[in-house]
Amino acid sequence: MRRLLEIKRLIDVVRARDDLSKRFLLVLSVPSVGERTALALLIRMPELGQVTREQAASLAGLAPFVHQSGKWQGQTRIGGGRSRLRRSLFAAAFPGAHHWNKPLMSMHNRPRARGASHTSAIVACARKLLIQVNAVVARGTPWEDRANSLA
Repeated sequence: MRRLLEIKRLIDVVRARDDLSKRFLLVLSVPSVGERTALALLIRMPELGQVTREQAASLAGLAPFVHQSGKWQGQTRIGGGRSRLRRSLFAAAFPGAHHWNKPLMSMHNRPRARGASHTSAIVACARKLLIQVNAVVARGTPWEDRANSLA
């Protein structure tokens, strides 16, 4: 209960400031991003909209790194970055990849069809979601579904 009150208070503070309120509404316009995720993105990644997609993924700990040494070829893994932000993105990407965000749904289905694990597909979706949010904030216009805009 106390946590919910704290989240509500933070949202009220964000909505009271014009600059943060505009960014908050832009982030909320992306499908599968709710108030808690939008708040986490604004607080834990103030650089949002001012960095490249690669930099954003690296800051959130969603950039792939190849582990290898000499002849040993390791696997590609994610790591580093801001772990609490990464958890918020996972929490938003999971239902988004199954229900609400069409680009995330196709992003999830492609690696799964090739035999990739569910976890690696969700990591790809979390990165895609961050890239979508970063682009919306950088552009300064709300999310627009391409399928609806072409009709």
